[in-house]
Amino acid sequence: MARHNYVSVIAFVRKEPKFKDTMAGFKLKVTPEMESLTQVCVENSKMDPSLYGKYDVKRGLRDVNGKGVLAGLTQISSIYSTDVVDGKTVPCEGRLYYRGYDIHELTQGFLREQRFGFEEVTYLLLFGKLPNEKELADFKVLLAGQRSLPKNFVRDVIMKAPTKDMMNTLSRSVLTLYAYDHNADDTSLPNVLRQCLNLISVFPMLSVYSYQAYNHYIKGKSLYIHNPDPKLSVAENILLMLRPDMQYTQLEATILDLALVLHMEHGGGNNSTFTTHVVTSSGTDTYSAVAAALGSLKGPKHGGANIKVVQMFKDMKKQVKDWTDEEEVGAYLRALLHKEAFDKKGLIYGMGHAVYSISDPRAEIFKGFVQKLAHEKGKDKDFALYSMVEQLAPKIIGEERHIYKGVSANVDFYSGFVYSMLDLPTELFTPMFAIARIVGWSAHRMEELINMDKIIRPAYKTVKEEEIYRPLEER
Repeated sequence: MARHNYVSVIAFVRKEPKFKDTMAGFKLKVTPEMESLTQVCVENSKMDPSLYGKYDVKRGLRDVNGKGVLAGLTQISSIYSTDVVDGKTVPCEGRLYYRGYDIHELTQGFLREQRFGFEEVTYLLLFGKLPNEKELADFKVLLAGQRSLPKNFVRDVIMKAPTKDMMNTLSRSVLTLYAYDHNADDTSLPNVLRQCLNLISVFPMLSVYSYQAYNHYIKGKSLYIHNPDPKLSVAENILLMLRPDMQYTQLEATILDLALVLHMEHGGGNNSTFTTHVVTSSGTDTYSAVAAALGSLKGPKHGGANIKVVQMFKDMKKQVKDWTDEEEVGAYLRALLHKEAFDKKGLIYGMGHAVYSISDPRAEIFKGFVQKLAHEKGKDKDFALYSMVEQLAPKIIGEERHIYKGVSANVDFYSGFVYSMLDLPTELFTPMFAIARIVGWSAHRMEELINMDKIIRPAYKTVKEEEIYRPLEER
């Protein structure tokens, strides 16, 4: 158990204006007029889905077999879900490489030596090579030196207008940091690298402090603002800043560090990273590019997926009487697919991936440590239920649905469970993803600036017929 005695500010609960009172004058009601205008919008914007096939347009920039449309080149990471055997493409165990290094070997490297990996892998993704001991030590000092916010920023920005959504608060904080940067619009490589390192270093502070403000001003709880310790890793500092007593175990810090590494990067085609490339190509500043990526990551189809997994299991535990009964658990999973359980969307959250089929290497790496943490937290029964669902779900999905490729547990399947066991509030689940993925975004922004000098502008096929303009009195 680690305990730290660094200065903390603790403000006790006090009465604050209700959130709805602060929004007086801002029109929030969806009126019948809005409903009517929405219908007009739908009637005049809806397209026949068959047109996508007619014009060979890939919906979501993906083929019907799930293969992504090639939109760029990258050296930062590689993802493989198929092999070519005897001239035929066949599914294989998923593989993920950071700068050419297998993610299994990377994680085993620092775990075997009982080191934290966040800083080392950040160096690798940004600079394209593994650091030696001196380079890593110097880089850790550099990151720690960047881990500070402008004077009164927490008070004047984060505390002033807290919201229930930490991703929106994080985006606002990033955009506000633009105002404190005298060279904000300078897109020279050294300046962009400086900006990226600044954001990588302060993202944990922005995320945790945003939650503490929300927890105090909106939920009415006590306020804790703990200063980060420059000698500690990113994972350790997150736990230190979040918890009132600043205590955590070595296993807790280790598994959070591993979670951050596994979420750092996943190719140039994932939605938020592609957003980074697109926005960077316009020549805009770093803060705007990162804010755009944050907006993408917030979506429940991207960074918010792990919250759905936790909510699904919470409902499952209520509906299933015997967690060890495969038939009863299987019946619940079928009910999910039939839109008869949980949110009635017809999905088993945490199962399947846009690229991987047989396995997601991140989930495979994660699982062993999840089991250890579950045992430490007295959650062995919960882990057993997760493991059962992981085994049953692919079989049931295959029986109930016509699918073009295999289905397996993805990294979101276990990450939400891990964050819950670490006592992270659900409001911080997606920000944890952002704390990790800002590294990948930064690497891709640098790559775009180094290699490209052309704005990304794909084409859309117009399927609207021409209309004859009529004067107002004739309409």
